[in-house]
This record gives sequence, C-alpha cells and structure tokens, in this order.
Amino acid sequence: MKISGFSFCRNAEKFYYPLAESIRSVLPICDEFVVAVGKGDPGDRTREIIAGIGDPRIRIVDTEWTDRERLKGWVHSQQTNIALRACQGDWCFYVQSDEVVHEKDLPVIRARCEQLQDDERVEGLLFRYLHFWGDYDHVHRSHAWYPREIRMIRNKIGVESYRSAQSFRREGERLRVATVDADIYHYGWVRPPSLMKAKEVELATTHHGRAKALQKCGTAVGEFCYGALDSIPRFRGTHPAVMADWMATFDWADKLREPEGGRPQHRHERLKYRWLSWVEQCLLRGRVHLGVRGYRGVRV
Repeated sequence: MKISGFSFCRNAEKFYYPLAESIRSVLPICDEFVVAVGKGDPGDRTREIIAGIGDPRIRIVDTEWTDRERLKGWVHSQQTNIALRACQGDWCFYVQSDEVVHEKDLPVIRARCEQLQDDERVEGLLFRYLHFWGDYDHVHRSHAWYPREIRMIRNKIGVESYRSAQSFRREGERLRVATVDADIYHYGWVRPPSLMKAKEVELATTHHGRAKALQKCGTAVGEFCYGALDSIPRFRGTHPAVMADWMATFDWADKLREPEGGRPQHRHERLKYRWLSWVEQCLLRGRVHLGVRGYRGVRV
C-alpha cells in the first residue's frame, strides 16, 4: 500500500502559510508528495521553500492561475486536481498549506488506510478539525466552523476536488467515508493582523473578483480585528512538533485586544451561531445540529 500526499500553493511567504511545516508533518507516512505551485507575485519564494525541505519524495508541478477571475473559488479545486492527477499512490492524503498533522496521529492514519485498503465501500477518510483563532492557544468549537472534513481519498476511482477545495466528490456525488481517529490542525486564522487582513482580501478576490473584494473587506492595508478572544475556548493539547520553530515567531499578542468602536461581527459571534453552538455543546454532547454534511458515512 502506498500513500501520496498532495497540496497546492503560491505566495506562501507573503501570506504567512506554514507550507514547509504542513508538508513535513505528513511526509513520514507518504511515499511521495506532489505540490501544484502556482506562479506567484514578484519575489514569491514558494518553490524555494519546498525545495528547502530537501526530500526526494517531493515533486513540484508548476502552474499558473490564469483563470482565477473566471473560476472564482473553483481555481482552488483546479489546482488541487492538478496535484491529485499526478499522484500514484493507493491513497491520497490532502493537506492544504495552512493544515498540519500531529505526529501522534500518523501511525493511526496509516493503520486505518491499511485496514480499509480492500474495502471498496470506503472512498475516503474523515478527519476531525481544530480551527485555531488569533493565536495558538484558542481553538473554535463553534457551529460556525466545520468540525470534520475529508482529507484522505482513494486514488484512481474518479474522485475530484469540489468547489473551493474544501471537500471532494465522485461524479458529483458525496463520497462514502469512514472516520479516522485523527485531527487536522488548521492554522489559517493564525497570522499577524496585518497579514491576516491582506490574506482576507486575497481570498475574497479569488472568490468574488478584486472590486467586490475591496467592497466587502475594505482596503487591503490595515489590520484584521480578531475580536475578544475570551469567548473562544482555550486549547489544552499539544501542537505538532514540526510547528515549534514557526510558533516561536509569534509576536502579535498585544494586537489581539478588542479595539474600541464598532466592527462587523465575525460569523461565530452572531446570535444564531452562538445559540446553535450552545445547543450542540451543552445539550447534544458535541453532536452537530442542523449541519451540512458533504459526505456519506460508512460504519467500519
């Protein structure tokens, strides 16, 4: 049994992606790792960052995001599928550039793939998610955030990335998936506020075009407001070892205070999501209520 890791990225340094850490976190169980590297802005060092890992199992596929404005968020799926089509393994492990896997979970993940290798009912594996917010000590448990997602898929059965590359489909249908006792550490909302603001505008540009992005987010200059963190649950676990050096650069704690004046509410701050979160955590013991599932569960 072989496992291929795959991802896509561009402008990794400019937008503060822990790309090298993401790749390194899953390499121990991968026979190869394929990255679709898009042509970035002038001075983009994404290719050099990947090469600096120094592992012969890594292969780079050079691409250009020429259709970004037309494809909107689908360009992420396009780039994901370019990397996926180059994978040769029996299973394909997808980690986006801001997602990292803890070393303690790697043996569990590999064992689960081996266990289900011949069970053709299972088309993918479903991982739990830890969504960090603002810093490395606060993690969302809110209904506003997806609690699980598919990150391991069976290769060569027609599975493709879907919409903005959050999940996968097979001929337009939801995948049949089994759970795996492992977490994805999502650091996409842990950035210096100035870079988080720039990333917010960049992502909105991809989905809506530049004009609407600036209308929605305002200027790309300035700082992102995370809001008060005292309502966000504290994280009591440990982070992946590969993140140690990256986390040591954290220096924006003094900018995480709630500023004076009004601002638009974040999704998790809205009454609807606060109420649903309370119901799920206090009455349903963590079970999602009124959630949307992009997969079909298989009991194994």
